[in-house]
Amino acid sequence: MENLKTHFHKLLRETNTDFQRSIFNEINWNARMIGLIGARGVGKTTLILQHIKLDLPTAETLYVVADDFYFADKKLLDLADEFEKSGGKTLFIDEIHKYADWSRELKLIYDYHPQLKVVFTGSSILDIKKGVADLSRRAVMYQMYGLSFREFLAMYKNITAPTFSLAEVLSHKVEIPETSHPLPLFEEYIKCGYYPFMQDEDFAVRIEQVVNQTLEVDIPQFAGMNVATGRKLKQLMAVIAKSVPFKPNFTSIASILGTSRNNIADYFLYIEDAGLIGQLRNENWEKVDKVYLDNTNLLYNLAGTMSDIGNMRETFFFNQLKTKHKICVSPVSDFQIDNMTFEVGGKSKSKKQIKDVENGFVVKDNIEFGYDNIIPLWQFGFLY
Repeated sequence: MENLKTHFHKLLRETNTDFQRSIFNEINWNARMIGLIGARGVGKTTLILQHIKLDLPTAETLYVVADDFYFADKKLLDLADEFEKSGGKTLFIDEIHKYADWSRELKLIYDYHPQLKVVFTGSSILDIKKGVADLSRRAVMYQMYGLSFREFLAMYKNITAPTFSLAEVLSHKVEIPETSHPLPLFEEYIKCGYYPFMQDEDFAVRIEQVVNQTLEVDIPQFAGMNVATGRKLKQLMAVIAKSVPFKPNFTSIASILGTSRNNIADYFLYIEDAGLIGQLRNENWEKVDKVYLDNTNLLYNLAGTMSDIGNMRETFFFNQLKTKHKICVSPVSDFQIDNMTFEVGGKSKSKKQIKDVENGFVVKDNIEFGYDNIIPLWQFGFLY
């Protein structure tokens, strides 16, 4: 255990606490068992290390990574037992999905050690979903996303603003007191502000690593796929990146990949759950109407010059709104949320398409202020 503690203390010393994500204050850190899930690269490890550094006595705390060599011949349950006997109070387990039979052992830790708090993270929501049903009575689960535009401004530009509800956005309540010109900042966010490693010199390489690890390791590991099938996932991702948004034709895609049509829907779902794409469904959630890359940073780095501005606008809107709302395709426009219809476009976008729609809104890019039912696109980046 000493090697685990040494590694933990080294990470803790290197953890910056200047900025905390909005979810930091939404988590009930007093719960006995907490699960933090989300796509690779969104900052889960940093979040839990910040909590430890700011709020917990290190002598009673231990952070471990689930694929540490320590677990080659030892169990999580054994570690929890030894840790508690030595005075430990809170155990943090990062990337829990890399540990075989993780959900069973977490249940046993919860049942056998009622005085021990456990916080676990999963870089891939795939395997976590598989085990969450078993932990539903024990673990409090939280979903973590990449940076919102609001968080990007706070983290990188020292510009602070509160979150706003969708109703407040639609009522023109969004204000950024510290800047009167948000559009250049929004353009920067669109290209490289969703992931909290924006300032890394190898930003594009990091994004490529996130995609490759997800497609080559996380999904095949979860679904029991072989290496050849993992390569097909990369082919599919390449097709999506070049074509988004598009209406998926499973027969055509199966032909391109040289695989059965019956596998394609599962492939799409795996990639969506892993946080690399978003599937826009109909109101009944029965059929996929369009497929987008999950966020605009992926769009710029994977599609490059092939991406168009209309696609970028819709990708941003879909990405930000789906964190808080059930968003589906509109029968007359782009998106629908409850009884509200949204048409997304540039500053010259007209109201023609929604002129007969009750509760219809035109979401415009490249405008600083809204009026009536015209809402600036950038303001939807303040929902979390």
